[in-house]
Amino acid sequence: MSKSDPSASKKERNKTIRWVISIFLVTILVSGTISFVSDIIMENSGMWIAFLILLAIVLIGIVFDVIGVAVTSADEKPFHSMAARKVPGGLEAIKLLRNAERVSSICNDVIGDICGVVSGSASATIAVQVLQNFEFSFPEFVSLLMSALVAGLTVGGKAIGKTFAINSCTKIVTAVGSVTYYLFHPSELFHKKKTNG
Repeated sequence: MSKSDPSASKKERNKTIRWVISIFLVTILVSGTISFVSDIIMENSGMWIAFLILLAIVLIGIVFDVIGVAVTSADEKPFHSMAARKVPGGLEAIKLLRNAERVSSICNDVIGDICGVVSGSASATIAVQVLQNFEFSFPEFVSLLMSALVAGLTVGGKAIGKTFAINSCTKIVTAVGSVTYYLFHPSELFHKKKTNG
């Protein structure tokens, strides 16, 4: 065993610890902010608008779950030719795949869990609004029904999404790579539109 191995192992361990701490702090910050903002919006929205917001939150969780699964399922080879031909998003796709564990952790765990917490809070807010507008013999049933509905939509949506992600992982990673590219190079998007026009 070479002398450099212990230092390399220590460096990798420190890198992992920093990553865990960073994710922990980011999750707390983002989750708290989104929960606070969504609570304010939900309380000041009508019942149907609040329900649409709830569906949007569930959908965001499903979409990011699909991305997380696709990144861990895709093969890197098709993206090398894209990067060689300088196709927008090719290099970004390779970076996503080479950091698949972290990307999956962010998409599936961080964003997925945040959406789960926020959707649970949103369903409770909607249940309160329903009870304020309608009378029920068993008010507890409304809260249980909303929780069950959110759980069903989330689990069912993610089950369908996982199948889609595995079968279309290359297309999904290509799309995410392209979006990432244009997010960091917005001028290229305008240039592309001008060229096409």
